[in-house]
Amino acid sequence: MYELLIGLRYTRAQPREGAANRFISFIALISMLGLALGVAALIVVLSVMNGFQKELRERILGVVSHIQVSGGGGELEDWTRVLQGVARHPRVKAAAPYVQQQGMLSFDGQVRGMMLRGILPEAEDKVANFARYMKAGKLDALRPGEFGMVLGSELARALRVRQGDKITLLAPQGLVTPAAVLPRVKQFRVVGIFEAGMFEFDSGLALVHMEDAQKLYRMDERVSGVRLKVDDLFAAPQIGRELMRYLDGEIWISDWTRSHANFFRAVEIEKRMMFLILLLIVAVAAFNIVSTLVMAVQDKRADIAILRTLGASPRSIMGIFVVQGTLIGVVGLLAGIAGGVALALNIDVVVPALERVLGMQFLAKDVYYISELPSDLHWSDVWTIGSVSFLLTLLATLYPSWRASRTQPAEALRYE
Repeated sequence: MYELLIGLRYTRAQPREGAANRFISFIALISMLGLALGVAALIVVLSVMNGFQKELRERILGVVSHIQVSGGGGELEDWTRVLQGVARHPRVKAAAPYVQQQGMLSFDGQVRGMMLRGILPEAEDKVANFARYMKAGKLDALRPGEFGMVLGSELARALRVRQGDKITLLAPQGLVTPAAVLPRVKQFRVVGIFEAGMFEFDSGLALVHMEDAQKLYRMDERVSGVRLKVDDLFAAPQIGRELMRYLDGEIWISDWTRSHANFFRAVEIEKRMMFLILLLIVAVAAFNIVSTLVMAVQDKRADIAILRTLGASPRSIMGIFVVQGTLIGVVGLLAGIAGGVALALNIDVVVPALERVLGMQFLAKDVYYISELPSDLHWSDVWTIGSVSFLLTLLATLYPSWRASRTQPAEALRYE
């Protein structure tokens, strides 16, 4: 394998060789560093985007269940039968009934529309993370008959209410009287405030006990649906289809991928576009190898001619420069993967250190709901980045190596 030995020798400058060869080795070093920087940046950026996607998904699913089962008309008559049916599925971990209706809240001259959700606190805690998001009070403070309410933080701020205040709820289902249709009005006491970190829920969701919601909206024993938690949130669409075998009647099943399909699709498209854009950095660094090899071929024309006269085939000459270019790419690729993985795994330490050095905060708490850069390293992304980068490096070596194999010995040695 003399092609391998010569290719390795050409990669590094020898002390006795001229300035041209040392310059080519310097350009090769720059190509390695550029490739390493591009690969590391790609790994870190994708890991941060995965972290943001995971954080947003957890915050959304802390309020929205994995799967929702509702009736065809928006109400479930016999919801206990539905609970028994879904419990037979081995991948359903918890289930909780709920009542969801629209309403308006009024306090001290402030009026806000919102979505009212009636829950059973002991069951809701198994399918959602409201207890984790409570900033004031507790979810267990919702008791039947006491008409307590838990508000989102933005909704409470807009109404200027605090824990313990009494707030008025106006239900759109009115009372029919001979004079007019009057809205139903009920006074609730604020027993807690939650902050899920999603403006949609923090500004437009209020929680009450399910029995209080049923009384207010005259639903008797009916509910709006049943919320489910499964063992694997990514398998929710498949589990939702399988649940049809355990239920009968007019049932509507929806999972979290449908209720927030546009949002998660936008995040996924953004991730793919960032991958393609940052891959251009890797491509530029990889194709720097082309200029390195072109200069190396021009400098080694006499060596190529001598090897040809000694019996080396064009294929062997091509292999020498493929080895040289591939070695440059592999060293840069391995350095980039090592640096990118190390930075992605320790970004929670690196970013605060940079903030202290620079005296600034990248994600201010008063502006962003996520005030820290999350990172979620996926080894499948590392494998994809490494494979694509190696392929680009290999492609970059082909043309200069082919030109080297086409060198004519007599032409190359004419002026030597």
